[in-house]
Amino acid sequence: MQTLADVQKIIDENMAVMLYFSAPTCNVCKALKPKLLEAIESNFDKFEIVSIDTSIEQDIAAHYSVFAIPTVLIFLDGREFLRKSRHMSIDEVIREIERPYSIMMS
Repeated sequence: MQTLADVQKIIDENMAVMLYFSAPTCNVCKALKPKLLEAIESNFDKFEIVSIDTSIEQDIAAHYSVFAIPTVLIFLDGREFLRKSRHMSIDEVIREIERPYSIMMS
């Protein structure tokens, strides 16, 4: 189990972080997660990925104002850059991250 402090430390110490909010009862979450993780890992080698189970870590979800699952939050250089909930296309997420990520990492 993670704490809010653990998650904040990861965001502070890494240039690119993805928080993936889901729950065991969410079928969309289960289907989306492996595809999204693979896409992030194959396109962006410096991403730190944190999975957050909202059924257990409700305080973390509340802190980031996450009320629907799945939700993806992308942090670049410590700041929230992108927020996607429920209906998201993996290609769309990758496209929106590509340019700022490449500028940041060059």
